[in-house]
Amino acid sequence: MRTINFFLFVLVAAGVCAASLAAQERPVQTAGALEQVVSKVIARENQEMSVLRQRFPLVETYIQKVRVTEKGGNWLPDGDDYFIGRADLSKGLDLESLAARNDSRIGRALISVPRFFGAEFLPKGFLQMIYLDNNGFDTQNYKFDYVRREFLGEVRTLVFDVSPAKKGAKGRFVGRIWVEDQDYTIVRFDGSYSGHDDANLKFHFDSWRVNAGPNLWLPAFIYSEESIASNPFEKAPLYKAETRLWGYDAGQSRQEQELSQVLIESASHVIDKTQQDSDLSPVQEQRAWNRQAEDNIIDKLQKSGLIAPKGEVDKVLETVVSNLEVTNNVDLQPEIQCRILMTSTIESFSIGHTIVLSRGLIDVLPDEPSLAAMLAKEMGYIIVEGGKFDTQYAFYDRLHFDDTKAFQHFDFARKPQEDAAASSKASELLKNSPYKDQLATAEMFVTELQARSREIPNLISPRIGDANLIKLPVAAQTGENASASHIVALPLGGRVKLDPWDDSLQLLKTKPVGTVTDREKMPFEITPFILYLTRVGSEGPKASEVGASSHPGS
Repeated sequence: MRTINFFLFVLVAAGVCAASLAAQERPVQTAGALEQVVSKVIARENQEMSVLRQRFPLVETYIQKVRVTEKGGNWLPDGDDYFIGRADLSKGLDLESLAARNDSRIGRALISVPRFFGAEFLPKGFLQMIYLDNNGFDTQNYKFDYVRREFLGEVRTLVFDVSPAKKGAKGRFVGRIWVEDQDYTIVRFDGSYSGHDDANLKFHFDSWRVNAGPNLWLPAFIYSEESIASNPFEKAPLYKAETRLWGYDAGQSRQEQELSQVLIESASHVIDKTQQDSDLSPVQEQRAWNRQAEDNIIDKLQKSGLIAPKGEVDKVLETVVSNLEVTNNVDLQPEIQCRILMTSTIESFSIGHTIVLSRGLIDVLPDEPSLAAMLAKEMGYIIVEGGKFDTQYAFYDRLHFDDTKAFQHFDFARKPQEDAAASSKASELLKNSPYKDQLATAEMFVTELQARSREIPNLISPRIGDANLIKLPVAAQTGENASASHIVALPLGGRVKLDPWDDSLQLLKTKPVGTVTDREKMPFEITPFILYLTRVGSEGPKASEVGASSHPGS
């Protein structure tokens, strides 16, 4: 009898637990609960829009037109366009281009893209995708259907399907939204805007926001992909595009925090023990003057959101530089430092003894020897030319120009004879380096970049750096060819994750993906963003730990 009662108790308890779990899984099934949640979502979205109108982020959009190969059906880039500018969200969708130096590459992009997609495509197309609807997101204009709960990384969300309340409404969002379940902020939305007469102008996009603090979710990554139906049974991809936003804080909070810190005066003067004497020699004075000019330029670019703050990625680069120096008995003074240009364009340059690689270049490099080859080229230039450059910017007043004019004021391209000498020196450095027997992939990377140069010209058109990476000879190759299964170049976003609030960069920590098919290699190509979201509380992790973009092959 006890056994029977025990099993009855277990069955009843199991029924209660099942009912409880079912109730937890259907928190907004009733009409009243649904209305309450939707009301909170709408209120929070309006608050989010008010916060964004106080921001001026940098906006970068890169578009690859795509063709399908006859054999294998692979997607390959077939032309590209690039835009970078500063958004003034207080004025809606206003964008000011960061014009390139003494040429019209950006201008051509602004002209060619609207002609391909329709008028005002860039400023009012991709940037618009940070908002669901900036003109009436409410229950009068939209219907909400609850779908399920879902985790996006560590953030639990409520998923809704959203559609216009009125048929034929133009400019309304149609798709799916993910709402974090604490403050009811929309953290992701995936769909399109309704009402275009031409179906080919109905852009589909996946827009993500990341958490930078309590009640602060920032639009950061947008992926878009479009196709044309050539017949009812086949679709050919037309384009893939990614938009990144950063520079929301533009370094201001760090400076204010340093200013507000309490400093305790020492009883004795601080002595710099690196100098034996109180005075500098003329050579040391010249080096200090050169470094002052370098630092002034870097500070200007960092405040503009174009150079990342010092971080772990810089340390990785400087470790590789150290490996090259030690094995070649090179002792450069002042010592070489490395920094990261925030853009997706593939470029490198040096400012005196400061080497700068773009985030886009680091993203697509397949391995450390390939990174060493890129850094060796810049080291070669520093050694051959003595790190010389125009020191006019040692006078800081020369940097008093608008941030959007930065690309017009700086030009770090090299002359052909300088580039040839630097390339020759780079080959010498690599021959004596720890990477001398591992450079086959670096050779293949440069070859692949050369092969793709006509298909992705805007990606390898530098804003302020050097365009001669595609000419870099990796002469230290030992003759061992890399396997055909090797990944010779990663997709964009394959190495580095970007914090849109404080502009810090971190290396992705991804798990091995196993065997990668030819179709999944996607060198230099755009891939979707799938973020691992976390929350940043008052005592939580820094904003740069918010999310990592997951890309195949990384």
